[in-house]
Amino acid sequence: MGLMSKLLGNSANSAEDYVELDVDDFDADGAAATVQIRFADISDKNDVIDIKDAVYDGDIVIADIIRHTTSDRTMEHIVDELKQVANEVGGDIVQKEDDQIIITPGGVSIARSKLNQ
Repeated sequence: MGLMSKLLGNSANSAEDYVELDVDDFDADGAAATVQIRFADISDKNDVIDIKDAVYDGDIVIADIIRHTTSDRTMEHIVDELKQVANEVGGDIVQKEDDQIIITPGGVSIARSKLNQ
């Protein structure tokens, strides 16, 4: 795989395309972050509680929904709940393809187009 195809995204990514970073290499004692990016898996409705709490606390959540289909009735209810949270806090919510939902707190919006398009 050539460098240009990696940069332009012309091929599917594999685990070998990513480098694991050592947390000890970064200064965690710097200015305390006011917003964190949190990752979650949604396997049932109970997982929504932690996601809602994180967004109410001002964090951005990237939730993996790969276990559900977007036409799944449970998934529809989950998305409706998360939309309500985004509206209540003045945030934003998008579904990225069929495998992720990104929800943000107030003051953070999500661009609907990629940077290179």
